[in-house]
Amino acid sequence: MSAPRQIIMVRHGQSAANFDQSIYNRIPDYRIPLTESGVAQAKVAGESIRRQLDGQKVCVYVSPYLRAYQTLEALNLGDLVERTIEEPRLREQDWANFQNPAEIADQKELRNAYGHFFYRFREGESGSDVFDRVSSFMETLYRHWSKPDYAPNTLLVTHGLTMRLFCMRWFHWSVEYFESLNNPGNAQIRSLLADSGRYRLDTPFEQWTYAHPGTTVMDAPTHLW
Repeated sequence: MSAPRQIIMVRHGQSAANFDQSIYNRIPDYRIPLTESGVAQAKVAGESIRRQLDGQKVCVYVSPYLRAYQTLEALNLGDLVERTIEEPRLREQDWANFQNPAEIADQKELRNAYGHFFYRFREGESGSDVFDRVSSFMETLYRHWSKPDYAPNTLLVTHGLTMRLFCMRWFHWSVEYFESLNNPGNAQIRSLLADSGRYRLDTPFEQWTYAHPGTTVMDAPTHLW
């Protein structure tokens, strides 16, 4: 397998729903666009990614959501892109169809109490469901990397939770460690860099509470058992 020298992940820029969550009850999640600020954020991210690529080609996998496609467009990578592949397994966590913001807010409170990885939204997915499809996507990546003419870099244009779960699967982080992590901000970048035959994460995800990658449910406070 000829693995790339780096796997770059970027979260979409600010979306209209990041600015106004009431939009969920009239526009399907996958059709929600970026704001002007989101486009500007993505343009800045594009400058950083072009520096990382240093003139080398990249194979791009993009979530089918409008905000992901608009982010990719604003990155303005031009002829550095060897190929762009729409990848539905990189989509946002499914919450519902048309969403009632008040109901979703109630479910988010339940998720905070129950745990982000295992809580399943009504009519939607749990974090563990997203983990499963990310795992399936990684199998596709390995097949693509086995091709002799694959680009030396990989770029994923996706969503915050999906980025965390990709890293969880890649680095074999525990569920408890995943639960301690915050999503990256809009248009923020995380990269897996090849280093002596292994990959390392260039910038850790911020944590809202301390845990290390090997922390398990056995280490949880006893009053929660």
